Amino acid sequence: MKLSLLTAAAALALATALPASAQTPAVTPSATAQTVQPHPDSAAVEGGEVRYFVHGDLTSGTRPLLVLHGAFMSSDAMKPFTDLITDRPLIVLDQRGHGRTGDLPGPITYEALADDAAAVLADAGVSKADVVGYSMGAGAALQLALRHPETVDHLVIASVSFNEAGNLPGFSAMMEGITPEIFAGTPMEAEFKRLAPDPDAFASVVGKIKVMDQGQDWPAEDIRALTSPTFIIVGDHDIVRPEHAVELYRLRGGGETARASQPFLTEAPPARLAILPGASHIDVFGDPALLAAMILPFLDDQTRPRPPGLFEDVPGE
Repeated sequence: MKLSLLTAAAALALATALPASAQTPAVTPSATAQTVQPHPDSAAVEGGEVRYFVHGDLTSGTRPLLVLHGAFMSSDAMKPFTDLITDRPLIVLDQRGHGRTGDLPGPITYEALADDAAAVLADAGVSKADVVGYSMGAGAALQLALRHPETVDHLVIASVSFNEAGNLPGFSAMMEGITPEIFAGTPMEAEFKRLAPDPDAFASVVGKIKVMDQGQDWPAEDIRALTSPTFIIVGDHDIVRPEHAVELYRLRGGGETARASQPFLTEAPPARLAILPGASHIDVFGDPALLAAMILPFLDDQTRPRPPGLFEDVPGE
């Protein structure tokens, strides 16, 4: 019983934020102006098609934002966050194995998810986008930047590791015990069956997701070589170790002494890091308004406003 509870906890943590939407404060009517299209677009990918939605005008001249959800989620589950993004066009996927895309032949890998995302951008006629990914979607976003760097401008990756050692000890072993039965009666199972073309494929998808992190080890030098400004977000009680998030932050150009010695940041840094206090893996997505408040200034290369009063006339400025 204890083992089953531990594996269930790990599964639900990886499965992420469908329950978190219930914890989200009510969104004002002005923020819900974007509505889901009745029929999604489709992009041809290996093994089938990926469904996606476009919100806003992709021809407006404003750089679009590509949003990649976590495991056992869907584009619908990202609405508490995407409904707050009203100043730029959005592209929101149902990734393979999820939502209206459903199960496709072959394994679910981060590389395949990244190639799917690139195919969606091409299908939508978008040459470059900002990208936000959460959990599994963050792994897909990071792989998109590695495999298709020309498509990614700003990169936001929340709750992701780039190797197995980046996760808490014992997490991989716990994942091995996941079964479809753990999800019986959960919102994740219900959401899959509500949206999937084949509602009976849930067991197949669980089997694919439980092994997708095995052997994960993406070269640090490849991550260091990326040119996209990067924002790393984790919870202080996340599956991802805080030390690993800091390592990823440093690989992306964060933590330089010369920049840190400036009284104020006068230009946008290449990397940003947020460790959310009192936040588990699921809690990272538990406050979409906070995420939007952090992410939007990053996407626009804004620096923080200068503190008033005591710091208005700093020597050397």
